[in-house]
Amino acid sequence: MIAVFFLTSIHLPCTMPTRMLTYEDNQQLRESITAMISLSKDFTLVGDFGDALQVKQQIKTLKPDVILMDIDLPGTNGIDAVKEVRLLNERVHIIMLTVFDDNIHVMNAIRAGASGYLLKKDISTKLFSAIEEILNGGAPMSPSVARMVIASLQPNPKRDLYQLTVREKEVLASLAKGNSYKLVAALFEISIDTVRTHIKNIYEKLQVHSQTEAVSKAINEKLV
Repeated sequence: MIAVFFLTSIHLPCTMPTRMLTYEDNQQLRESITAMISLSKDFTLVGDFGDALQVKQQIKTLKPDVILMDIDLPGTNGIDAVKEVRLLNERVHIIMLTVFDDNIHVMNAIRAGASGYLLKKDISTKLFSAIEEILNGGAPMSPSVARMVIASLQPNPKRDLYQLTVREKEVLASLAKGNSYKLVAALFEISIDTVRTHIKNIYEKLQVHSQTEAVSKAINEKLV
């Protein structure tokens, strides 16, 4: 009886589910991510929010292991939110979720403290593998983003030749995606007149005379 009691009293250690926290302003996508996480016994969702205005308090209260952070959030954008998180917690893993695959957004997110960078079009097929990779010490990125990061680290004298400011590079990258002046203004929360001023400066620095020329030169010379 003693032996039986001893054996039945042994409890095998269990692994606690990874605590997930999501910031995504697109409600439909946020609900899809929530549904995906709920289907896995390895993860538990401790919170999902449409903005990151209370990110500091939420991190303190919810204590996530992994954060899924959209870049283009209302109020406080995802990159600024990552900076706030890093002031409180240097160990939590942060995967950026975004439609942006331009060099400016990628590098700014990484500099802010992002641990990985996943394009929204890849979420359905790569989200769980990205989380697993990040928990194992990796830095998951969509393939196109990884190629961009590698390219940005390679020497490119022309990138510095024109002396474009960070904002000018952001505007130029947005134009290269086919965005209108109005959309560029909305994305960066600046006026259309300010957009026009940036574009005028870009034209002068690149020595071009039209948006088509500017975008073509930026792509051909890998300025964005």
